[in-house]
Amino acid sequence: MTLPNSAPSAIDARFAVLRAEGRRALVAYITAGHPDPASSVALMRGLEAAGVDILEVGVPFSDPLADGPVIQRSSQIAIEHGVNLDRALELIREAALGIPVVLFSYLNPVMAGGEAALRRARDAGVSGILVTDLPVGSDRAREAWFGASGLDFVRLVAPTTPTERMAEIGRHGGGFVYLISRLGVTGEREALASDLPDSVARLRSATSLPICIGFGISTPAQARAAADLADGVIVGSALVRAAEESVEHALELARAMRAAMDA
Repeated sequence: MTLPNSAPSAIDARFAVLRAEGRRALVAYITAGHPDPASSVALMRGLEAAGVDILEVGVPFSDPLADGPVIQRSSQIAIEHGVNLDRALELIREAALGIPVVLFSYLNPVMAGGEAALRRARDAGVSGILVTDLPVGSDRAREAWFGASGLDFVRLVAPTTPTERMAEIGRHGGGFVYLISRLGVTGEREALASDLPDSVARLRSATSLPICIGFGISTPAQARAAADLADGVIVGSALVRAAEESVEHALELARAMRAAMDA
């Protein structure tokens, strides 16, 4: 579970500003160390300048089962550059961003980082953590460790999640809820799922946390459509694929999505 904080977190503060401005959050995912460590830092800084509100930084992992081929490939490239949890934290520290950073990881790399891994993440400038393979209630001791870390514990919700389960997930999460727009692995899609409005409405009835939609959003038009439904839009595979061409290509896409969401 997430323990109550005496002051709003950086993520809470960001959403408060966006609400006051009547805007939606643009959340960008990148893989730490991809396409190479130096470019990764440039990409982080560039995305902040392009109008990204929250940055998810993925920890490279050898078996990213929930991810599609684009992010799987980026993870393998980063591993070949020697990037692991601690190197990812070094890159985040080096980027020195003014926007909140969410560490995005599978459970294994974080546990391998030892008891002080979450403290090191916080010291590096991380505001939240999302663990893809630790469902609510699956391991209370480990969940308590994450909840007591001082980091917002961002949770995942699927479109098939029952409303009662959505409420439980919301009670044990922080920062925002990551709503998976469709079943399957990460990756670009041609259109948003037809049942997405219903999924958002059910989740809205179950939690007061901000809702951000991810999985499959790859164009400015899709970002705008998702922003009309939720509090934020998460873009991952499309940005990672663009970064393989160049950092500037990824930044162009981010700027186009920001413009479409603000139009």
